[in-house]
Amino acid sequence: MSQRKLFVTTALPYANGKFHIGHIMEYIQADIWVRHQRMGGQMVHFVGADDAHGAPIMIAAEKAGKTPDQFVAEIAAGRKEYLDGFHVRFDNWHSTHSPENTELAQGIYKKLKANGMITSRTIEQFYDPVKGMFLPDRYIKGECPVCHAKDQYGDSCEVCSSVYSPTELINPYSTLTGATPELRSSEHFFFKLSDPKVVDFLKAWTQDGKLQPEMAKKAGEWFEAGMADWDISREAPYFGIEIPDAPGKYFYVWLDAPIGYLASLKNHFDKGQARNHWHAPSRTDVSFDQFVSDPGVEQVHFIGKDIVYFHTLFWPAMLQFSGRKTPNQVNVHGFITVSGEKMSKSRGTGIDPLKYLALGMNPEWLRYYIAAKLNGRVEDVDFNPDDFVARVNSDLVGKYINIASRAVKFIPGGKLAGGDIGALNPGKLVQDVQALYESRDYGKALREIMAFADQVNLRFDGAAPWKLVKEGKAEEAAKVCSDCVEAFKVLTACLKPVLPALAAQAEAFLQCAPLDWSNAVAPLGAGHQVGEYKHLMQRVDMKLLDALFEPPAEAAPEKLVPGGEEIAPTISIDDFAKIDLRIAKIVNAEAVEGSTKLLRLTLDAGEGQMRNVFSGIASAYKPDQLVGKLTVLVANLAPRKMKFGVSEGMVLAASHGDEKANPGIYVLEPWEGAQPGMRVR
Repeated sequence: MSQRKLFVTTALPYANGKFHIGHIMEYIQADIWVRHQRMGGQMVHFVGADDAHGAPIMIAAEKAGKTPDQFVAEIAAGRKEYLDGFHVRFDNWHSTHSPENTELAQGIYKKLKANGMITSRTIEQFYDPVKGMFLPDRYIKGECPVCHAKDQYGDSCEVCSSVYSPTELINPYSTLTGATPELRSSEHFFFKLSDPKVVDFLKAWTQDGKLQPEMAKKAGEWFEAGMADWDISREAPYFGIEIPDAPGKYFYVWLDAPIGYLASLKNHFDKGQARNHWHAPSRTDVSFDQFVSDPGVEQVHFIGKDIVYFHTLFWPAMLQFSGRKTPNQVNVHGFITVSGEKMSKSRGTGIDPLKYLALGMNPEWLRYYIAAKLNGRVEDVDFNPDDFVARVNSDLVGKYINIASRAVKFIPGGKLAGGDIGALNPGKLVQDVQALYESRDYGKALREIMAFADQVNLRFDGAAPWKLVKEGKAEEAAKVCSDCVEAFKVLTACLKPVLPALAAQAEAFLQCAPLDWSNAVAPLGAGHQVGEYKHLMQRVDMKLLDALFEPPAEAAPEKLVPGGEEIAPTISIDDFAKIDLRIAKIVNAEAVEGSTKLLRLTLDAGEGQMRNVFSGIASAYKPDQLVGKLTVLVANLAPRKMKFGVSEGMVLAASHGDEKANPGIYVLEPWEGAQPGMRVR
């Protein structure tokens, strides 16, 4: 079989914040697939980049008192800690804010324009007269035109899920300044996504096996709904790439973002790294242009289900009608949840990857657990702490590592006595596992691997080598245990894409060449000398999981004065405006089992759904004293994952600064006439 040439990417993270666990899940999924390919001798170029353009970054940089360039550079500087920490090995990491991306984006646009795929027309959109800029949909709020919920975004309602245009909002306002936006006209450029040629191409491209069946079905629904032309331009001020021959106009971030895949690959080639590829089984003595135009090169993307539209319609259409190769695979995964709760970067919920590492938790515990949950379908992955502990301790330590730690004790001097594990059919295991990795059905691959480990452990237990030694049959014991070590080698090869660091330790113990698919089954053989066994992996302590989900401790006041706490430092009205205080009705209150401090409150804040809030007021109130009362809720506080569940806000209460001398907690209660959902201003 000829060597495959693969160009593999993950979705580009937006450069306005740190990595969250959803990023890490995607990178682990792609990294496992890439490592599997390399074990098969394939040539792989695995690249990533920061998505560094757009109005949100421009605004975030302004708030931070930095230029957008400085802002995205600082974000990029923190990426390595995450990637190295979880053994995710990209060949190159770059940025969409780069000369390569500017050159490629402008070049693709010119090709599209020359091929008649670009049109322009005047549109009306909201303009913030105070900020002096046209407003993206997410910076406009108002009353939903369907259900009349207040403070809904300019593109969709979070209460009734209606989708609409910003101009349909009732009493719209700018979230940047609070100003009432004005409708202004401007010329915008569009990619002709509705052109029959484009639609015909996309219908064929989305249905020929490049997408998972559920994604191909979703694409069919989009075509039934009808294709609209795609607005690819934005007005200054905007942090992005200028449109050629159109002063003051910039590419919409979603035009240049996927081109960042190509820009990172070009940067990789231009630096000479691709020609001396440290993983590659053979040298790559071709240029970037030659490589990306090679019909034999496979372009493979790993993305989340929230950005499918861009990657299965806009991206392939842009490539096709600018004369470039289109992707061979777009592999879509679901979201990651914690104990069934949806994780959200914007809401601040989820596992902090750096906290995970800082606690000394083994990154390969997480790699294994995520892999055990992943398959080739578009399904969400749930992180359950109890399940996490059980899987790692049972599978990795109790089954896999247990084989080597027990067997080597009965092999005198560590010199293998030969043997045969053919009855276990290791060749079939390796063949099946390769196929499952290829189709990204990692969970099933790991189940097959652990079933094989079970057989090996049964063989060890059935032979009872400790009894054989007592009976004077030390040679027989050594032979059985040598068989187990040979099987341990096969298991190590099969686990290597998921557990590269652990596999390297196991290879050092086995004193064998680096394992790949070509030598996975080949026996070490009689007389092979293994090294001294050193413990390969610790078990997970549940206390580490408790610490991982422990909310940050609240800072104590710096100074107490008679009568209470010292007044906090002065803030501006803008600082206060960031806190969204709402009137909420306490619909239900109950004690929390296992806690003497907390009450669980069910609150109606006028949102059309209830909120769950844990409040440390159990010493002051009995649940039945609170039900039916109105109070004040901090509505935009990031939810906190607690031992007892997720707390979705905070109820305001007063207490003395020196609680020991002056005990007492007093929940704030509005005057009669206030209604749930009213904002406290």
